[in-house]
Amino acid sequence: MTEVKPSAAQEIAAGYATSGRAVELGAVVVGDQADSAARVRIPLSMINRHGLVAGATGTGKTKTLQLVAEQLALAGVPAVLADMKGDLSGLSRPGTANDRITQRAKDTGDDWQATRFPVQFVSLGTSGNAVPIRASITSFGPILLAKVLGLNDTQESTLGLIFHWADKKGLPLLDTKDLRAVITHLTSDAGKADLEGIGGVSSATAGVILRALSNLEAQGGEEFFGEPELAVGDLIRQVDGKGVLTLIELANLTAKPALFSTFLMWLLAELFEELPEEGDVEQPKLVFFFDEAHLLFHDASKAFLDRIEQTVKLIRSKGVGVFFCTQLPTDIPGAVLSQLGARVQHALRAFTPEDQQALAKTVKTYPTTPHYELDKALTGLGTGEAIVTVLSEKGAPTPVAWTRLRAPRSLMDTIGDEAIKQAAESSELHGKYGQTVDRESAYELMANKAPAPEQEQEAERPEPEKDEPGFMEKVLGNPAVKSFMRSAASALGREITRGMFGNRRRR
Repeated sequence: MTEVKPSAAQEIAAGYATSGRAVELGAVVVGDQADSAARVRIPLSMINRHGLVAGATGTGKTKTLQLVAEQLALAGVPAVLADMKGDLSGLSRPGTANDRITQRAKDTGDDWQATRFPVQFVSLGTSGNAVPIRASITSFGPILLAKVLGLNDTQESTLGLIFHWADKKGLPLLDTKDLRAVITHLTSDAGKADLEGIGGVSSATAGVILRALSNLEAQGGEEFFGEPELAVGDLIRQVDGKGVLTLIELANLTAKPALFSTFLMWLLAELFEELPEEGDVEQPKLVFFFDEAHLLFHDASKAFLDRIEQTVKLIRSKGVGVFFCTQLPTDIPGAVLSQLGARVQHALRAFTPEDQQALAKTVKTYPTTPHYELDKALTGLGTGEAIVTVLSEKGAPTPVAWTRLRAPRSLMDTIGDEAIKQAAESSELHGKYGQTVDRESAYELMANKAPAPEQEQEAERPEPEKDEPGFMEKVLGNPAVKSFMRSAASALGREITRGMFGNRRRR
């Protein structure tokens, strides 16, 4: 009996076989033909080994993010995605069948069905259409704030001293006016005396920091810093067994790229500080998509890059997967790129000498393959196709696969600003984060303008009935009370412990 030799597509697909649950990407393409039976997939147990989605504008990166997020949600895995233009809002609506989707489903062996997914819409600050989320200056910390403000090493060191003094004195830095008040004090005669023995804040350096702070405020950045502060646990949720997808609206922050990229790093650092060690997991607790990743690394100091590398290396043990999304793999530093187990590379352009150099470098980052000439493959990919390699269940790299990706099952279009606003207002997060809380903090304490919290409560509202049913639940559920309790340690005069990025370490 003649032995039937597997096709090249089947031979490649054998490397993607998995006994457990997986994210289905699509079908292997060899010679312009997709083999619907030759599947390309990422084992869920390998998602927390991180990944990269890259490619030129218009090649299908956003749809790939949508496809992967959908399947994570179906597996019960929550995900966080930055939505630069509202393109991913369609995840909340079922898709619409058409001839192209029907053909793509046939090519990839997909039993396509229109599906909607649980989505919560949030935005940085209060000017967007979604639920506003914030971080306090204290929580953000000096290292991340220095990146946002564009400070050099000397100025960053001075900012660290300012935070150290405020932490030690129990002065909550909740918003930009708090930080401004502390800097103004520390450059006064009284402030210089306070810093005696631990250094000082020069007027010139303070002036640079204050000007950078003013620029950030002029661009609307001050609306992001404040309370109620986002509790990262609200990102790890399920609804009817599906993972909730959190879409961070960034359309209003195009003029402040450093703020939103650094905010995403703050979120990752907060997850690292709060989540327990998990070790190897069957599927991740959360997947974090880091869109426009090149902005994070642009003009970053070596110390900052070292901390990113360390965070990416260690956070997988917390059950968190991170996918960096950008145009070129070379946008990601080599030390970080080497830690990314999954690679989904859409088409690259090679019009200029710089493009050709980037293409050559990209080819070198892939395993060798007898089935494709990678330089030609990477420039010849169609929309919705990618060169893929991931980690198998055993942790070994899979063969390189030219992949025709499945079509997302949700709507591949935006649902519009008004629909996003309505969805946000009906969200349970709206009651928690919808209103800004401006409690007593460094500005009021140093200016001595605010009444004591007890006096303020007596003046504004009658004495509550403490025997009233649910009284304590109402009190503890109040966002202002929660923010106060989270900062109680510093209010009592105990210095804050800071994490890898200088962000507040939770206790």
